[in-house]
Amino acid sequence: MQKWYQIFTRNTGLSPYVWVVFCILPFYFILRSSSPYEIAIGIVMIFLFFGCYMMSFVTKGWWVYFWTSIQIVISIVMTMAYGYVYFSIFLAFFIGNIQNRVGFFTLYSIHLLSTFVSVNFGIFVSKQVFLNQFPFMFVCLVAVILLPFSTYYRNKRGQLQVQLEDANKRIAELVKQEERQRIARDLHDTLGQKLSLIGLKIDLAGKLIDADPRRAQAELADVRQTARTALKEVRELVTEMRGSRLSDEIFRVKQILSAAHIEFRLTGEPYLNTISMLNENVAAMCLKEAVTNVVKHSRADICSVDIEPSPTELTIRVTDDGIGFTGKEGRARGNGLRGMAERLEFVNGSLEIISSQGNGAALIIKVPNLTRQAGAGKEDDLP
Repeated sequence: MQKWYQIFTRNTGLSPYVWVVFCILPFYFILRSSSPYEIAIGIVMIFLFFGCYMMSFVTKGWWVYFWTSIQIVISIVMTMAYGYVYFSIFLAFFIGNIQNRVGFFTLYSIHLLSTFVSVNFGIFVSKQVFLNQFPFMFVCLVAVILLPFSTYYRNKRGQLQVQLEDANKRIAELVKQEERQRIARDLHDTLGQKLSLIGLKIDLAGKLIDADPRRAQAELADVRQTARTALKEVRELVTEMRGSRLSDEIFRVKQILSAAHIEFRLTGEPYLNTISMLNENVAAMCLKEAVTNVVKHSRADICSVDIEPSPTELTIRVTDDGIGFTGKEGRARGNGLRGMAERLEFVNGSLEIISSQGNGAALIIKVPNLTRQAGAGKEDDLP
């Protein structure tokens, strides 16, 4: 919650000091006076105004309103006595930096009213200096009306942006914490009961090893089966944590191609039920790399993805109508293609590239439905 003395944003930048450059302008109006007494008073008020102006930026709490009130009085006197109305622009900028809502609207109302009254008074008494600079005074009045609100809401937007970034960071930390807790729960549910069961059965087998060797061997066989089951469940859990579904990757592919202004065409169904999670994850990563190459290097207008599942394998064909694999573009894609080939080789898949200069390119990704069908039971055996 904002405290009562937190009136300004933390950093107003160099803006106040840039405005001080214009402090030489009021001397033009003061030196036009014929009386040395009036000139002396005017010079004192100029230095007093800028002194209060700087103090209002470096002080806090009610002192800010005190220094601002003195500035408003000086601005009124300078307007009515010398025809210099431009101090009101300094005040308009300063008031816009006040972040306390009540303080902002109070000072804004007082400043706006005092400026209108002093200008109208000068025009009413028909001072020639007011009539000569009437267009500039009109611009000044517009600035007094609009500048505080523009500065005020710009600072508000900056504060909201900072708050939004902080909120996003907190959300990210909460998501990480929740994910850690979920992983801990899954591991506990997966391993806790089975490890307890393994410990009990080993203790029982140790007691029965001499009294009933056959039963002890049966208990040890149960321990081995329980260990294999636990290992399989851990592998499935890790695969689910690391895996990426092809349907999710298609959604992201559509987004990146849309951002690159490349038309996306999809043929086939991305929701697969016959392929293992590991192989689907490899296929999704290869699709991601292929589309990234299209966006970065192909200069294509259309990118098509064809998904063709079969009883034995999944085939994904990525084609574009770009420049193909030639020269620098071909060398730039080399590392990505090698990475795709290595991933596919790991699951007994394959990668085929069809390309010609100026006629686009096609990448054919083939992934078997299962990495190893025969001997699946041995795969889970403990060493």
